[in-house]
Amino acid sequence: MTNPYKDKAWFKFLSNKYVWVLLFFGTWMIFLDNYSYFDHRFLNDQIEELEDNKEYYKQELKKDEGQIKQLKNPEQIEKYARENYYMKKDSEDIYLIEFEGDTLDDSNKN
Repeated sequence: MTNPYKDKAWFKFLSNKYVWVLLFFGTWMIFLDNYSYFDHRFLNDQIEELEDNKEYYKQELKKDEGQIKQLKNPEQIEKYARENYYMKKDSEDIYLIEFEGDTLDDSNKN
């Protein structure tokens, strides 16, 4: 009994032991290895996210350095304290005016 596919090109290709070794190696590296393609893709996504965070924090540092530079001036310190902490001089009165649309109520969120 002879094999009817023995003379076909695809049979010769698939019966080659080097092809089987290459297919096994490729499958192992893509799906099963510790450094598989999917693990690399996941790690690359994490790296991109961390690089985005790095850029964000660099920008925040630049803004903070600008604020620190401004706060070295005593007039700017007074302005900052008045705006953010509602501090006042002894002879002053502070009035906070809130408009209806300025605050968010829990009932308006839905």
